[in-house]
Amino acid sequence: MNTNLVNQIASTQIRKDLPDFKAGDTIKLFIKITENGKSRIQLFQGLVISRSGSGVGETFIVRKMSSGVGVERTFPVNSPSIASIEVVKHGKVRRHKIFYIRNRSGKSARLKEVL
Repeated sequence: MNTNLVNQIASTQIRKDLPDFKAGDTIKLFIKITENGKSRIQLFQGLVISRSGSGVGETFIVRKMSSGVGVERTFPVNSPSIASIEVVKHGKVRRHKIFYIRNRSGKSARLKEVL
């Protein structure tokens, strides 16, 4: 009985307004940031290198290059701090987690695009 109640509450927390994306996709992530009582939306655009978990606790890792340094952030899929997600392009990958992209630079770090 308790597990049924937990599943019922968890199903109300799952967001259904986000697009389908997977590892290898380049996304624009609009994040709500609150500082000193003011709220703004900041853009974080990068490559999805991993998705893990399921249900309410599902997370994904986005990697971007900032001034020649790789920056990775982990976001919960169902977080209320995510305003919206736009998929810029779909990359063709054969793996579910593409951590090998961390060691690549230049042309070898590029992914083919799925049209």
